[in-house]
Amino acid sequence: MAGWDPTPSSCDCFVALPPHTAAPAVIFGKNADRPRHEVQEILYVPAAVHRPGDKVQCTYLEIEQAERTHAVVLSRPAWLWGAEMGANEHGVCVGNEGVWTREPLGEDEALLGMDLVRLGLERGSSAREALEVITALLERYGQGGSCKEEPVPFVYHNTFLLADRTEAWVLETAGRYWAAQQIREGSRNISNQLSIGTEITAEHPGLRQQARSQGWWSGDSEFSFTEVFSLTPQPARMEAAKARYHAGKELLRQHAGHITAETFMSILRDKASGICVDSEGFRTAGSMVAVLPRDPAVPCVHFFTATPDPSRSVFKPFVFVAGLKPAPQVRSPTFRDDPAKQIPRFQSAVDRRHQLYRRHQAALELMETDQVPQTLPQPLSGIPRGSPVSVLLPPHSNPLPVQEQGQKLLQTLRDLEKQGLEGMNALLEGTVTPSPEELADLFFDCVEAEMKFYT
Repeated sequence: MAGWDPTPSSCDCFVALPPHTAAPAVIFGKNADRPRHEVQEILYVPAAVHRPGDKVQCTYLEIEQAERTHAVVLSRPAWLWGAEMGANEHGVCVGNEGVWTREPLGEDEALLGMDLVRLGLERGSSAREALEVITALLERYGQGGSCKEEPVPFVYHNTFLLADRTEAWVLETAGRYWAAQQIREGSRNISNQLSIGTEITAEHPGLRQQARSQGWWSGDSEFSFTEVFSLTPQPARMEAAKARYHAGKELLRQHAGHITAETFMSILRDKASGICVDSEGFRTAGSMVAVLPRDPAVPCVHFFTATPDPSRSVFKPFVFVAGLKPAPQVRSPTFRDDPAKQIPRFQSAVDRRHQLYRRHQAALELMETDQVPQTLPQPLSGIPRGSPVSVLLPPHSNPLPVQEQGQKLLQTLRDLEKQGLEGMNALLEGTVTPSPEELADLFFDCVEAEMKFYT
């Protein structure tokens, strides 16, 4: 198979809706599992109005720009234009997974699945609208091109999970063909395999004719997208995904009726199931959890790690608000002669690590060797006490116990995350009302607090 790589890889994406959620909200979560040394950055792009005839340069392809684009926050591999996952100002979340199908892979440079994630978020004000954006662009431009920052191409088709405050959609593709399933209640997960059977809500107009012309479906039996378009036998990547898919489904079932953001964070950290990956070739490079309240008057809260391995990372909250303070600590450097943009591509390597990534990697080494500094810094500098946002951080008067154990550092980071969750739960429940200025600084302050633990 073109672009085949025997190294295990995986991605998993989850959504829960009432009545499976503990509160009247939709909860979205995703692990982005990528090549081990790839850096994932967090990028905020404000809303914009564009001139007629404007173009937008995606990872490989230049396409027509939309008249208006929504504000988005993205978790993306630093070398490309698109994103593994993200959200927009209207409470829409999208994530993608790689799959291999009976349709041939396109090594010609087209739109990556990650480009389609970003385009759907920038142009869709609801999950359904984002799906329509993605499918229209897919049919027009196709999907293809290497998904790795390496000279040897790595190519796949894509599945997507899209959610907003009221519903979710699973979108699965095979080349330019696609099928979609609407989710109005309960919970759903996707992995590196096709999972839409006969429950098709919308589809490519030529989908069934393509299946018949290829001899994959006789037309006599009920049409199942998974059965008709899945490879037989399935690649090792997709076989491995079956166990993760079923494990994720079981974890959702166990927590049905009580699912919270914390539930999804624990699922994304689950290593026994393979959902959290830390292998020689691939690992979970970034993670995201979002809470999308049914009440449009309550803001959506999006949590990002910006660092690998969620079991040893901190989920930090982001809220869309005017005047957002930039967070350069989670932005990768740019390069004048970027090897990802030169033809031929990927002929050299550059160091894309951002500030938080560098400090986190050093902390990971400490955790793995059970060595921590004799003192841990207080993380509160510059954040006023008494503000609603200050609940995110521990008090001045209670310095951390000094222990020479990496596990203590990990526990300290967990405590920081817990306090952030408590602050955001208070916001969602309406028991605190931070000022717009405090929310504008929120993500920056949380990143800065984490970095100070690593100093």
